[in-house]
Amino acid sequence: MPAPASSPIPAAFAQLATLQLPDPVAALPGLLDVLAAVIDPWARRGVRHRLVTILAVSICAVTAGALSLVAIAEWADDLPVDVANALDLRRRPPCESTIRRVLARVDGDGLDLVLSTWIAARLDAEHPRRAVAVDGKTVRGAHTPSGDGEPPGPARHLLAAIDHDARVVVGQVAVDGKTSEIARFAPLLDSLDLREVVVTADALHTQRGHVDYLHARGAHWVLTVKGNQPTLRRQLASMPWRAVQVGHRSTERGHGRREIRTLKVVTIAAGIMFPHAAQAIQLVRRRRQLTSGTWHTETVYAITDLRPHQARPEQLANWIRGHWQIENSLHWVRDVTYAEDLSQVRTGHAPQVMASLPVN
Repeated sequence: MPAPASSPIPAAFAQLATLQLPDPVAALPGLLDVLAAVIDPWARRGVRHRLVTILAVSICAVTAGALSLVAIAEWADDLPVDVANALDLRRRPPCESTIRRVLARVDGDGLDLVLSTWIAARLDAEHPRRAVAVDGKTVRGAHTPSGDGEPPGPARHLLAAIDHDARVVVGQVAVDGKTSEIARFAPLLDSLDLREVVVTADALHTQRGHVDYLHARGAHWVLTVKGNQPTLRRQLASMPWRAVQVGHRSTERGHGRREIRTLKVVTIAAGIMFPHAAQAIQLVRRRRQLTSGTWHTETVYAITDLRPHQARPEQLANWIRGHWQIENSLHWVRDVTYAEDLSQVRTGHAPQVMASLPVN
């Protein structure tokens, strides 16, 4: 029996629909099978709801628009009988406190790995040459508990890999206070098939070790160069860009402003002491508020291992802009739409688990 029109089920599976999966309810057994790989932190005695059921309910509720653990519990309480059965929810739905306890104790990295592998397998079939953005974010509202009345620990910081086209997180790892985004770069990407994938990242990840790792994995990369690599940036800025023809130009009007972007690309024959670099990129952004006559100009440099026959200037421009849009859209969804920075989901692994769940 299909769910009634007022049911949130269609919205719940909107993320799955973008991956061109079969009928959502029919696909649920497969989702449950995948989630069964997540290690259950609870002893079997006295368990009323299976871990895979609570995780599947949470995933579906969040994609339906649930912004809190209370909302997840309310969503589960309103499920049609046939969908509840498909979710293996044959008893009274889990309450908010049950969901909170489970998500606080489940292995966040393990859940990230399972979901990322599942999503990436479907994206690989759709996009043979994919682009993945690596970006980090601190969940400022979610502090780790310290106990004994002491102040809470630092907010949880997450490093994510996001597919450019589908705009879904295909990998995510926690970055604790004893390490950094740089150290977690390879562990984040270890679970992904990177053959022929183009990885984009901000200047923090313009590291020689990173490009050696990507080269060994069969991936390509487009990396921004800023002040953390001063010698490399000076080399790029000193190139004879005035003599280089514009390879791509685009104009955009929106949000009360006009923006003109021009991109130039030169082949690196010698002189750039950065492994595997094949081309240097100069991107000039000129912005003007529609109510003002003043133009603001920003020049950004980047490097890539892709050669001219592998990536046209237009493709390079799209990947650079795509990364910038993902940085902003991911943070916007999490900060504003999902209200992640204001989230009171602060206990144990729950902040990372909630950030792992698909959000439209």
